[in-house]
Amino acid sequence: MTGRRGAILASAFAFSLFAGPAGTAGIRHVSEYDISLGILPIAKAAFASEFGSNDYRIAGSFRSWGLADIISKISAETSVTGRKRGDKLQAEQYDLVYKTGKRTRVYEVTYRNGDVTRSVMKPEPKRRPENWVPVAPEDLRSVLDPLTGLVFSGDVKSCPSRVPIYDGESRMDLILTPKGTETFSTEGFTGEVMVCEVRYVPRSGFRRGRSDIEHLKKTPMEIWFAKAQSVNVYAPVYARIPTSMGQVYVKAAKYGG
Repeated sequence: MTGRRGAILASAFAFSLFAGPAGTAGIRHVSEYDISLGILPIAKAAFASEFGSNDYRIAGSFRSWGLADIISKISAETSVTGRKRGDKLQAEQYDLVYKTGKRTRVYEVTYRNGDVTRSVMKPEPKRRPENWVPVAPEDLRSVLDPLTGLVFSGDVKSCPSRVPIYDGESRMDLILTPKGTETFSTEGFTGEVMVCEVRYVPRSGFRRGRSDIEHLKKTPMEIWFAKAQSVNVYAPVYARIPTSMGQVYVKAAKYGG
């Protein structure tokens, strides 16, 4: 998996974190993630979020690191603001600034009641290839942003069955299947986590037949979700993502605090 799709899919799980105790204004929560290709460190991510009584904001950064930074510098700044609807988070504005080398691309997505009402990409892409699957209007209904798509209520008994995501260019489904529990420990958390197998299903906004997409479709991922008792939510602390270059691992170096 290479390019923006690889970086975003590999770090989307790190982007999906929770905030501090709900019901208080401006409570700040910080988490940090290490990302590696096999044993080779390739990236780091850091996130801060704030929850008010009815709204929330998550902001994060991602950057290549180690040998990968020497080969190709990649970085991203991302944020989402939204409202709390019962026990769910619903985005209103999602933004991503993605840089690779000297190239920069900006994504801006506006949501209303779960539907995309505006989606802007700057600069606009050049003419799409013939094997490009365009995003249809129906693909932009009842979707989630990548930042909050994998945060779900702590009252559930197992993984959600399907997570529909639109990231500003591509529409995808993540199909989750329960795989039991494991024990996980990092700064700020030690305890039992929920393990889910995750299958990637591209819907639109991608090149049909692309090798990295085809590889990811055929090989399941795995995500571990830790429960935060103070806010009663599950969020990722670990992910294993298969790519044509090998296994990519996302691990929380700090979870809370």
